[in-house]
Amino acid sequence: MAEQQTCGQGLAENAVLPAALGKLIASLAEVLDAHIPALDVGDEAAREEHDAYTRLVAQHRRIAAELESTASEMKGYEALPMGRHDQGAMASPRVLESFRHFVEAEKELLAVLEERVRRDEEMLARIEEAVSSG
Repeated sequence: MAEQQTCGQGLAENAVLPAALGKLIASLAEVLDAHIPALDVGDEAAREEHDAYTRLVAQHRRIAAELESTASEMKGYEALPMGRHDQGAMASPRVLESFRHFVEAEKELLAVLEERVRRDEEMLARIEEAVSSG
């Protein structure tokens, strides 16, 4: 019979979520940051855009760092000893509903990412074409 997964192992296994989200947010920060040099700060609208992008880059980098730190901490709990659990509490409607909401949020994120990847791959192809034609 297979050994039951401990909560610490579950935390370590779920660390992939904040790690992947952190990588995504850090990448978005880089995209925003790469846009900044294209702005002509002599233009008032471009200055406002520059300020907005600068703030957002900093915020995204902080968020990414927090997510990466959280993922690292979660991984560190892999050897956490299994404590005694109240099985009645584990089978409660609250546990069921919280996990149901989690699965729904995963599905929503997947749908958002699938649509964004489709659109962003098209934009990437246009950018690659512009760069190669120089």
